[in-house]
Amino acid sequence: MRSTFGSSTLVRLLGEWTPAVAEPSGPDVAERLSLWVDAFAAIRLQSAHQAIASVRAAATARRRKPGAASLAEDVERVRSVLVRAIAQEPGPVIETAHTPADLRRLARAAARPEEAAADASYAPWRQRHLELQRQMELMIPPLREHLRQALAQGSARMRKLATLDAAMEQVLAAREHKLLARITERMERRFAQLRAAQLQALQESGQHDDPAGWRQPGGWLARFAGEWRQLLAAELELRLQPAIGLVEALGNELNEQQ
Repeated sequence: MRSTFGSSTLVRLLGEWTPAVAEPSGPDVAERLSLWVDAFAAIRLQSAHQAIASVRAAATARRRKPGAASLAEDVERVRSVLVRAIAQEPGPVIETAHTPADLRRLARAAARPEEAAADASYAPWRQRHLELQRQMELMIPPLREHLRQALAQGSARMRKLATLDAAMEQVLAAREHKLLARITERMERRFAQLRAAQLQALQESGQHDDPAGWRQPGGWLARFAGEWRQLLAAELELRLQPAIGLVEALGNELNEQQ
């Protein structure tokens, strides 16, 4: 069950790059998921279950049927915007001077940019990752709500699915946000791991460190940048899965009706 539950690309990549200590055998997936649902969430799910059970077949009045193709295009537009954002390079971290010591440090960095460049820092990557996560959180939930509204115009099955999806999002969103926010910590460990491996290799070979080569093919920072974007792409797909599932469910129903 653990292998199946952790089969997403995001979990697989994190496991390869920053393996966690193996946990002893515990509850299965259903039991673990139940730990995410407190009493208030259980009440909301019960209400959603009652709402789903009360959905009846469409009345005789004509209903506007949603089109799976147009909804899939909506998903693709959101994905394209976020994919382009992921491809951008992280910018420098804007530092604020709070003390005279901060002012002196920033002045030295401005006067000797080559020394500042040699100080590898994860800060720009963390800041950019958090910005991208905020963009995902601003764009994907409204997309999901748009899809639910479209499905609510369809058959009784689609209306039930829309109601269930809304309830599950409400119950699991906070937990999902908390877990995904920890990804930056895992990638900081990967950043330090690659940097340490590069320094060890230089020490063994007797070569000097050259910041100009970090981003060259084969450089440790170029490798990290590739892994960082690969991970963000996997996170994006994970966040989009519910929306994609709604569109696929609608498409399957429309195919059955043909």
